[in-house]
Formats: sequence, structure tokens, C-alpha cells
Amino acid sequence: MRPIAFAAALGLFAGGALAPALAEVNENGLHVEPWFAVTFKDVAEDIAEAAAKGKRLALIVEQAGCIYCAQLHAEVLSDPEVADFITEHFMVVQINMFGDEEVTDLDGESLTEREAIRRWAVSFTPTVIFLPETAPEAGTVRDAAVEIMPGAFGKWTTLNMFRWVAEKGYDGDEHFQKYHARVIEELRAAGRL
Repeated sequence: MRPIAFAAALGLFAGGALAPALAEVNENGLHVEPWFAVTFKDVAEDIAEAAAKGKRLALIVEQAGCIYCAQLHAEVLSDPEVADFITEHFMVVQINMFGDEEVTDLDGESLTEREAIRRWAVSFTPTVIFLPETAPEAGTVRDAAVEIMPGAFGKWTTLNMFRWVAEKGYDGDEHFQKYHARVIEELRAAGRL
């Protein structure tokens, strides 16, 4: 059997397209990118470390077996345009929704990952939590977040959200949905869509 025919016979992904390439999976069953930062998960320290590199901190919450996480990795985070922008502007730390690793919240409280997720009221995976440029003196990650993106989106929504945060759109008058629509129209006009 030819490789392409074999791939097609193995299974079609939603809508009749070939299944995306499989992302690397770590020992906890989470899909990972080689550019994810491995830290002690002290969020205030991670914000400071990101800032020292001229970047912003983004936490990505995922869980083992999450089909939407797999889709995000295979179809979006693996895209060179997306990965290049994120790695240039953000330090990304992965949090396991049901994990037992210690996380130190912005108020100094130490919790397991699963306790932190409950505290931050995260219900879906994947969820990306965007943090401010400097750690606040008090409060939790949920309190400090400049934006939260729950769920898996396609390339342009994901990339535009990271761009909007990098440009501090949350401080301006243009809501993300308006920003996203404007950028999509610009991409269409440029023949990229």
C-alpha cells in the first residue's frame, strides 16, 4: 500500500482532512512543544524571568487525553508562523490540569497544579492564561490575568490573540473580536486567506 493511501486508510480527521501529525507527548501524557519553558512554576518568578528576556508569560493549561490539546499542537502550535511569533514574544509554561507538581501562585500560596486550576476557575483544556509584564503585589493568577483564552482555536484566532496581548490590546479601545476581524480582512486583502 502506498504511504499516502495508507495514511488515508488509517483515519480521516474532522471534515475529511488527513489526520494531523502527532505532537510529542511527555511522561504525564501532555502534548508538548520544544519551546515550552520548564520552570519551578513560581508564577511571580516566571513573570520576572520572562520580562528579563523581553517576553511575556503565558500559562497553557492542558490535560492528558485532551483531543483539543492534541489538535492545537498538531495544527496550530506546530505552524512555523505561530511558533515563531510566540517564541519571540512569550515564555510559555505548561500546567497539567490534574497534575501534582507544586505551583506557587502570585500571592505566595503553594498548591498542586490541580488545586491551582480550581483556584483559577479553569474548566476547559486547553486554556491559555496571559499574565501582566510585572507580577502584582497581591492576588492570584486569575486576578492578574490580562486575558484568558479557553479552548482550542484555529491558527489565525490563536495567533491574533497572542499578537493582541503582545501589543497590549487589552489596554486599548479595540476589543479582541474587532482586532481579529480587522486583521482577517487585512490578510484577505493581501491574498493570504
